[in-house]
Amino acid sequence: MDPFVVLLLCLSFLLLFSLWGQSSGRGKLPPGPTPLPIIGNILQISVKDIGKSFSNLSKVYGPLFTVYFGTKPVVVLHGYEAVKEALIDNGEEFSGRSIFPVSQRTSKDLGIISSNGKRWKEIRRFSLTTLRNFGMGKRSIEDRVQQEARCLVEELRKTKASPCDPTFILGCAPCNVICSVVFQNRFDYKDENFLTLMKRFNENFKILSSPWIQFCNNFPLLMDYFPGPHNKLFKNVALTKSYIWEKIKEHQASLDVNNPRDFIDCFLIKMQQEKDNQESEFTTENLVGTVADLFVAGTETTSTTLRYGLLLLLKHPEVTAKVQEEIDHVIGRHRSPCMQDRSHMPYTDAVMHEIQRYIDLVPTSVPHAVTTDIKFRNYLIPKGTAIMTSLTSVLHSDKEFPNPKTFDPGHFLDKNGNFKKSDHFMPFSAGKRICAGEGLARMEIFLFLTTILQNFNLKSVGDIKNLNTTSASKSIVSLPPPYQICFIPV
Repeated sequence: MDPFVVLLLCLSFLLLFSLWGQSSGRGKLPPGPTPLPIIGNILQISVKDIGKSFSNLSKVYGPLFTVYFGTKPVVVLHGYEAVKEALIDNGEEFSGRSIFPVSQRTSKDLGIISSNGKRWKEIRRFSLTTLRNFGMGKRSIEDRVQQEARCLVEELRKTKASPCDPTFILGCAPCNVICSVVFQNRFDYKDENFLTLMKRFNENFKILSSPWIQFCNNFPLLMDYFPGPHNKLFKNVALTKSYIWEKIKEHQASLDVNNPRDFIDCFLIKMQQEKDNQESEFTTENLVGTVADLFVAGTETTSTTLRYGLLLLLKHPEVTAKVQEEIDHVIGRHRSPCMQDRSHMPYTDAVMHEIQRYIDLVPTSVPHAVTTDIKFRNYLIPKGTAIMTSLTSVLHSDKEFPNPKTFDPGHFLDKNGNFKKSDHFMPFSAGKRICAGEGLARMEIFLFLTTILQNFNLKSVGDIKNLNTTSASKSIVSLPPPYQICFIPV
């Protein structure tokens, strides 16, 4: 048979199979735009702003709709009610993790973020318990954050009030907090290993936020047959895991089971306790994956929030002045801010919440999956179906937050100036898959920003009217536009 005819028949078969697969699933799933064969709804979804695309689709199809990333169906939850009903009211059924090709390649279903089932439950439970034992939510980890905040202030003083890009310095601080918990020790900001680690994290975050990664997730063959930034991502991940392996070997050589020094020691002790369990999830591979996840979840997300937060404070000097006034009144200039101060600083607390609400750091969260066939709002969602939650639709709800596109700490204040909670505040997602490091992240954001504002006034390089606070990227992560800032000692 003519090779051309064979190729044509194969393509026709793939086309028909794709159409059949999409149509056979759509009868059970919520409605959505008609997908094209093979490419799905890629033409109707902006890879540069998925959240906006989902918002437009929700106006047509409602709070629950289905889109196709390539041939993969994804059910989208849009609006607070749909998100709450799924992630909180039906938390167990929506607690799976949908693995897209890029994350599959980097995580291999290990660790906390990308694992599922028994592995995820056991590793997450162990990690949360261990972090609490080492002070997460207790005084000891607060001491670590306060120490790092003081080191951060000294680094900022070295800029001598000159214009600087704060990206690197603001990345070092949260990374060092994780290092102290995982590796026992923090690093000097000039340490070569630390600089290399920071460079890789920063590169990976930018790559993951690029439209190219969305294309790779839609068309996995791109990763195998085409050059692109995904290769740099995979190389950085491999090198970082190799570094973690070396640290684990050092810990194994000096381990004292009666005196664990850090997270790695605790995991190694757990491995010894379960050495006779053939089905144990506590393996060296899982330890590497878990430590890598702690860095991913605890470094770039927090540093990006800090960087974006300073840009917003620079843009709104009247807000900054009120925060500094509250700092002077409650804390003064001669002691470090502590978490107990927050309850006496309603305006500052509101500002911290508004920063996280406004920047909408992870617009569509990390994809979930249903763990079983579930009837949800009269639709039957099959086990394993990917679920995307539009956190943008919750954090920028005009019903809950008047003028949601405006940066306004008043969104979290009542008429008497007291802090006002909101159920719509979900920057860390919600339910059983809520970010494991939420408590640490909120502590760092409060302590780092208040310590900076206690010691410095912020000055823009140009006219603040020209400062752009619109996200430079709103794909997987919202990144602030580049800017320079002067830290003027007070």
